[in-house]
Amino acid sequence: MITVSLCMIVKNEEENLGKCLKSLQGIVDEMIVVDTGSEDRTVDIAKEFGAKVYDFKWTGDFSEARNYSFSLATCDYIYSADADEELDEDNRQRFIRLKKDIEELDIDIVQMYYCNQLSFRTVYNYDRELRPKLFKRVRNFRWEDPIHEQVVIDPVICNSEVEIIHRPKENHAERDLSSFRKAVAGGRRISKRLHGMYARELFMAGKDEDFILAKDFFAEAVKDSTRSVDEIKEASCVLAHVAVLQKDAEALLKYSLKDAATEMCSEMCCELGEYYYGKEDYDEAIVWFYNAAYECASIIDIKTGKEIPRLALAKCYKALGNEEQAADYEKEAAEIEKGE
Repeated sequence: MITVSLCMIVKNEEENLGKCLKSLQGIVDEMIVVDTGSEDRTVDIAKEFGAKVYDFKWTGDFSEARNYSFSLATCDYIYSADADEELDEDNRQRFIRLKKDIEELDIDIVQMYYCNQLSFRTVYNYDRELRPKLFKRVRNFRWEDPIHEQVVIDPVICNSEVEIIHRPKENHAERDLSSFRKAVAGGRRISKRLHGMYARELFMAGKDEDFILAKDFFAEAVKDSTRSVDEIKEASCVLAHVAVLQKDAEALLKYSLKDAATEMCSEMCCELGEYYYGKEDYDEAIVWFYNAAYECASIIDIKTGKEIPRLALAKCYKALGNEEQAADYEKEAAEIEKGE
């Protein structure tokens, strides 16, 4: 059977860490916990479970901390976990079977299902998705092809049936948004993936001031010819929201047209609806909220195509004195939210 090193980075996780480590007992063969500055009982709890605890001075870079934790592993495979994750008994048994099944296979990465995302308004729009979680610690390179041979560089990835339950106790948006701003200020280019996550974090948990602070970055992204269409649309949505906050009709027109150059998204329709609602032009606001709900798709926040515009329609009809229509939209929004 393969051996597994648990590698974690933590800070002030006394509410979560015990449940996480307990659910992994009997599965992992060593526990490595890298602490980035806890001021609570996190370190004590880790030691109670027999974990090897290391200190790491926080640099604002999660990759640096995770790479350090991986460097300390000694087992065949590395399991990467966060403190707010846990396995129930069914998935503990699946994990144990998995350790036996891949012993004879040359697997580099095992993906597992990450679950329970929508319940906590995280930056992910999926409630259950496969993520790489188990990594071969030492990768053996081999040659392939009988002629014009080359080294195999693509990792061998397999999907498992293990489901990891995500139970965050707090929202990390403030921390994450600060990290985004630090990366941008340091001159680092934000990847396409992080560009989308920055926009999503803003729409799901950002305050007005967070949008304002992000304005310059996304304004540059819109003008960057190397950015993809998706990134331009994401940036345009952020900038349209800023325009609504600042009551800048010219900027709102500019960025809504950039989005409309392709198929308009629900986020942009909601921004237009909010602009007209603020102008007390409720009939025009209804047009855009209706489009957000029924005619367009979301690209950043899935809720902008679901309950958000329906609740906005309800407030428009209330403003017009149509309580019956408002109640219908409120009911529909509640049913959608319950269904998720």
